[in-house]
Amino acid sequence: MNAVQQALLLSMGAHLGFQAVVTVVVYPTLLEVSPADWQRRHTAHSKRIAFVVVPMYVAVISALTWSLSSMGWSPALVLAICAILLVLLTTGLVAAPLHKTLARDGPTDQLKRRLRRADAIRFSGAALACVAAIFV
Repeated sequence: MNAVQQALLLSMGAHLGFQAVVTVVVYPTLLEVSPADWQRRHTAHSKRIAFVVVPMYVAVISALTWSLSSMGWSPALVLAICAILLVLLTTGLVAAPLHKTLARDGPTDQLKRRLRRADAIRFSGAALACVAAIFV
């Protein structure tokens, strides 16, 4: 395994670990907050999570770019890229707008379900990208 493959696998593994913590710990805890505490807790969550999300996505995109430029296209790399695109698009087009709506309107059952669904898609994409990285 060369340095490019190591970087790819490390970044995908770290991303999967991060996403697992969000899915298993962060969102369940956030979604149990009482309506009275919602605004304060959601605002704090939104400020803190960006410090982890941005560097994580930069690392993942950098590793994918390095892999593609060093090794060229392969089925496993295409799968990893597609899986991460799914994660990024779900974050940008679904989860981030949902968080804005949650901040404005508060937590309704429908919004919570939509957020959990988007999170499940992101977790699945992260897992698929990590598995694909093993075969790059």
